[in-house]
Amino acid sequence: MDQNYNQNQYAQQGGREVLSTNFSLLKFFFLGIITLGIYPIVIMSKVSVYINIIAGRYDGRKTMHYCLVFFLFSWLTLGIVPIVWYHKLSNRMGAELQRRGIDYSFNAGTFWLWNVLGAIIICGPFIYTHKLLTAMNLLAADYNARG
Repeated sequence: MDQNYNQNQYAQQGGREVLSTNFSLLKFFFLGIITLGIYPIVIMSKVSVYINIIAGRYDGRKTMHYCLVFFLFSWLTLGIVPIVWYHKLSNRMGAELQRRGIDYSFNAGTFWLWNVLGAIIICGPFIYTHKLLTAMNLLAADYNARG
């Protein structure tokens, strides 16, 4: 029954994959604790795949998969690649939000303000993660509706 529904939903979307729009900070945080950090890796991997699906044909760029960044390049470059990756991801998501006419403020400035400087007040990275997941939900919902 579930597979039938997915096939019908797939056919209704004109052959496009239906992207998930249920990312939330609470699930990200609490399931991250329960799964010892595996759930956030899975979600950020989905974000890196989704942004390529959503924006790839319009901007011609490709965001590196999060697993490569997390498991390989983060320790090789002493944490520099993840910083660059988040900066580029945030800018790409912000540009796609703007291109699609979605009224939500998110870009590389959000990353630097909340995730980097906001770390001083401890809650900043949580605010950035919430904004990132909200932006992805908005992009995925728009992609599901309009392609």
